[in-house]
Amino acid sequence: METASYLADTNILLRLVQRDDPDHAVIRAALRAIQQRREQVLYASQNLVEFWRVCTRPKAANGFGLSVAETDRRARVIERLFVLLPDRPEIHTEWRSLVLAYAVSGVQVHDARLVAAMRVYGVDRLLTSNVTDFSRYPGVVAVHPRDAARLVAP
Repeated sequence: METASYLADTNILLRLVQRDDPDHAVIRAALRAIQQRREQVLYASQNLVEFWRVCTRPKAANGFGLSVAETDRRARVIERLFVLLPDRPEIHTEWRSLVLAYAVSGVQVHDARLVAAMRVYGVDRLLTSNVTDFSRYPGVVAVHPRDAARLVAP
């Protein structure tokens, strides 16, 4: 990608649309700082799949318990604010390589797919609240929203 970019982790998208989340304000500040630096925030279809899962899952099962209509409304906000990295066959190939090379299993396979998209598109920065989840992947710079918000435009 020519413009400096961050791929947003799904936890960023979820907290952005939940105004009562304790991290909502710091995520908004980070996004404003990134925008002021004329950098882009990207998302992958994987992000929206995970986002939809959490939004529509019942609260009793650690979800948001939202209707499909409300989830769609919130997903449209994400689609309007961020740039989609379309799925490409190379993402699957890269994902397969990553899960084998790093013995990825369980829920971490979703993170590996985000990393695969980053590699295919040449994006090295990930905006995430879970920085340590991505430490196994060389070349991925996981940036916490607090740190992104502190950076200033050149």
